[in-house]
Amino acid sequence: MSLPTIELDIEDPDALIAYLRAQSYIEDEEVPFIHVLAGGVSNKTVLVKRSSGDAWVVKQALPKLRVAADWFCSPDRIIREAEGMRSLYDLAPPGTITQMIALDPANFLLLMEAVPEPHANWKSMLLNGEIVDDHFKQFGELLAAIHSRSRLDLSLATAFDDRGYFESLRLEPYYSYALSNVCEAHFLADLIEQTRLRRFTLVHGDYSPKNVLDHNGKLVLLDHEVIHFGDPAFDIGFSLTHILSKAHHLPNHRDAFLSMARRYWQTYTHSIGDTSWDPDLERFAVLHTLGCLMARVAGRSPLEYLSQDERNRQKRIVLKLADKVPSSIPELISQFTQELKHDYD
Repeated sequence: MSLPTIELDIEDPDALIAYLRAQSYIEDEEVPFIHVLAGGVSNKTVLVKRSSGDAWVVKQALPKLRVAADWFCSPDRIIREAEGMRSLYDLAPPGTITQMIALDPANFLLLMEAVPEPHANWKSMLLNGEIVDDHFKQFGELLAAIHSRSRLDLSLATAFDDRGYFESLRLEPYYSYALSNVCEAHFLADLIEQTRLRRFTLVHGDYSPKNVLDHNGKLVLLDHEVIHFGDPAFDIGFSLTHILSKAHHLPNHRDAFLSMARRYWQTYTHSIGDTSWDPDLERFAVLHTLGCLMARVAGRSPLEYLSQDERNRQKRIVLKLADKVPSSIPELISQFTQELKHDYD
């Protein structure tokens, strides 16, 4: 695959400061504090703190993602992220989306306001057992706002019609790759085709606790490079997978996570209201949850906190549930819970 070479390395502090000066983002003699942020697989991200008190995040898309398997995607997706950030800033509740400052397509670079301190990554909080009911309520309300305020919007459908990044960053590495590794997961082939046909709302595509910061109790959503107009059920399944996988991984907090999975779904359904515009939303939300639960143990980007035994167990559970697909999200959560108990017993 032929992808562009990126000359500017924003993780090199001297190079980044020289760039910021050349672009007149900082003064000629100014030396801001530079800190490389860890955790992302598809981008480089760097925090820039100025003496004036301003704080920015500089984000640069990578052509080859930082995972064990070969996984490539054009860094031009930074342009899509900028477009998504602008749209979500208007659609989402106030304070839940950071504001963009500048886009530099030539260097595949995006400059945005940093989330103010103090803040913490929600995924890290959850893995530490910090389970707060209101966080899951906000998580459901935020996704419902994005979906309900964008549903059947022709201007957004046109602006975000290209789903190439969703294909290369989600459908292929998650569903197709998992199917190639687990041939019994037949449902994934049909799910891929159905997902391509379903176009109802803006879809974030990466709606996960790792992309959420908690700032004084308020959730802020980051990382919008997979955004497109498509199947809202994917966001539900993708996000529920993270909650259920943590319930699997942390038995001492399992009941709390499962309760919060129900809380999240109840909040989403209450907030979004009438879904006659997509009468199959819940059915596909169930299928995407099963698909993502499988993808995160057999796809190109397995959940790093799951042990091999846990990955094998989750695979067995998904195959069993997919054989007779649960009819609702509450039923899926209940059956997933029962299968975990049976497998451990």
